[in-house]
Amino acid sequence: MTVDFTTVHNHNENAVFDLVLAEAARHPGVGDNPELLADVACVALNKLAPRYIRHQVDYVFYLSNHERTEHEHALQEAVEYAFGFVKTRVALRSRV
Repeated sequence: MTVDFTTVHNHNENAVFDLVLAEAARHPGVGDNPELLADVACVALNKLAPRYIRHQVDYVFYLSNHERTEHEHALQEAVEYAFGFVKTRVALRSRV
């Protein structure tokens, strides 16, 4: 039996990537460095519970308005935390 798992992905990935890019300009020193932006995305994704889906509509369709609002808030918090975390690490590295 052959199974194609290429359609399985974490719903949060694209949402985090989009939010990191949208917030990048607000974070000089990190927001203009593609390597650090990738680090920010990793930190943010690790703060969120994974939500594996096959199709975008599968996840969004089953969320209530309250759940959708909570999820958007959790995304925002995770990305803000991640920018702060990466900024702190960069500052610590520059002192060494």
